Amino acid sequence: MGNKDYILLNASATRQARREFIQFPKRLYKESDYYVPLFDTDVRKLLLKRHPFFLHSQGDFFLLLKNGETVARCLITENTRYNNFHGTTFAFFDFFDLIDDQETAEVLFGHLAAWARKRGLSSLVGPMLSGGAAGAGILVQGFEHTPAMTMMRYNYPYYQTILEAAGFTKYVDLHSFSVPPEHFIIPDRIRKLAEHVLQRGRFTALRFKNKGEIKKYIGDIKDLYGKTLNHHLEDYPLSRQELDQVENELLTILDPDLISLLAYDGKVIGYVLGFADISRTLHLNRGLLGPLQILRILLTLKKSEKILFNGIGILPEYQRLGGNALLYQELESMMMKRKFREAEMVQISEKTELMISDAGSLGAKPYKVHRMYKLDL
Repeated sequence: MGNKDYILLNASATRQARREFIQFPKRLYKESDYYVPLFDTDVRKLLLKRHPFFLHSQGDFFLLLKNGETVARCLITENTRYNNFHGTTFAFFDFFDLIDDQETAEVLFGHLAAWARKRGLSSLVGPMLSGGAAGAGILVQGFEHTPAMTMMRYNYPYYQTILEAAGFTKYVDLHSFSVPPEHFIIPDRIRKLAEHVLQRGRFTALRFKNKGEIKKYIGDIKDLYGKTLNHHLEDYPLSRQELDQVENELLTILDPDLISLLAYDGKVIGYVLGFADISRTLHLNRGLLGPLQILRILLTLKKSEKILFNGIGILPEYQRLGGNALLYQELESMMMKRKFREAEMVQISEKTELMISDAGSLGAKPYKVHRMYKLDL
């Protein structure tokens, strides 16, 4: 057997190919109790390049077939906004799924490398599409845990073995932390600092009763979202259209009880975004969004006993003024208000040393690690 047994297909070209791109990982993870697929409708929009990412960057979706059977899928992109901002010449891969076979991986990587070299790009990096907040990296620790809904990806352990055998090395690790119930009460020293900061009168915490109140601050949230993430290795400055999509998604899924903003002298400078975890329901729904699936989601949202924090940020210039203590007090308030029994802080970059330190102070334990990989061509 050799490369002649493999065929590379454009997964965007036909309805049948788009369907196969969506269905292949569902077959691959059919026996997994943890895999949570993205919504079929969202993947279909990406395949048709109707995502705002493709207004500023280019990419192609591929299926790899061997003897007529799909053995891998992948997206390869040239993210011009990332490369321009970070001063890099990377090609990024995402939607990376394949069977446990090194030869298959080498054939796929060969095609991706050729795509990158044709465009003068120097490295393959990923998995990543539109930044860490949308999920990035290969799971390398925590396979016994369900992913945080569609905010991160799940994969089999052999993905790490395959990538490293092909010469990929670590680019950056993203840690997710479990906050045990006994630590839902923040330490006294953090509480005292938060109280002291509030007494000075310059910091205030903004909470909301309904989405109408949130809308007044949505511009501030979008602005903060970009400024607090841009410099991370797994992020880049989102375009106006991408931020508009973030706005639409947030207004659709945000629970007013699970969002808090921080202001300093009236200027919004930090945020905490929480989400009721419905991962098990999304696993059951298998990427579908029909009436039955939507009903399951609505019922689970009311009963969920776990909160996911996939948005905790504060402008750097306010981090040493006590703002972080206020953020964690707001985090505690959200957990207590809905009586959640579990909490997870989702994908914090290992390079964010202050937040990693703060998570430890709260008693949080790292229990999932996603790793972005890099291969120089």
